[in-house]
Amino acid sequence: MCNSNILVSVITPLYNKVNFIEACIESVLLQTHVNWEMIIVDDRSSDGSYEKVLKLASKDKRIKVYQLENYCGAGLARNYAIDKSVGSFVAFLDSDDIWHPDKLKIQLEIMINCKAVFSHTSYGYILKNGLYSSKIFKVSREPIGYKDLLKRTEISCLTAMYDVRILGKIYMPNISRKQDYALWLSILSQGHTSLPINLVLAWYRQVDGSNSSNKISLISKHYFFLRSTQNLSVLDSVIYTFYWGFNGFFRYFFL
Repeated sequence: MCNSNILVSVITPLYNKVNFIEACIESVLLQTHVNWEMIIVDDRSSDGSYEKVLKLASKDKRIKVYQLENYCGAGLARNYAIDKSVGSFVAFLDSDDIWHPDKLKIQLEIMINCKAVFSHTSYGYILKNGLYSSKIFKVSREPIGYKDLLKRTEISCLTAMYDVRILGKIYMPNISRKQDYALWLSILSQGHTSLPINLVLAWYRQVDGSNSSNKISLISKHYFFLRSTQNLSVLDSVIYTFYWGFNGFFRYFFL
């Protein structure tokens, strides 16, 4: 099958991002790989996001919009979108982030050529003032396995893509936070690896109120996340939390 014929399902949860969702959608519309469907699931937005998306979706039938009956959180909104998807590959893009125009084309081509079932890329940052930061997050040189990801959470949701034909549809667990991280660990725990692509193909928007804004306060929560979702021992949880904290400190203060 020619790569251009492969349908990619873009999974986008939406909650009160009226100021950013248009740029997000525009970055998908500009993709040089045109065989995609963008599934946007509104999680009961109250700022006009849902109405704005409906208007934008009316201009391109590849954009499919749904709204949940009650607020459920980003993880379950993504799961709803995955359930509705029909693509051979699933990619993730949150409603305030954007992609490089060649993101899908490059990532899909590399995955096909390398026979990779899961991959992620390097990415940049958009500052709170809307300007692009000079800082970028570079992925590792070697494929990432389960234990690697326990030490360094380098797979960011806006860069992740997996092959549904091989893995099937894999969903995020119903937990309050780190649902995407738990999904990546679930894939890797099956013996798979994630192929790192050291190209900046996406930009993460830094906004107020982000779950990741206060790193120090998240250390204990990360420990309990490992204990409850990965069934790690106390010692292993402490060790991997130390690695996670150290790498996170280095990532956010020195890169």
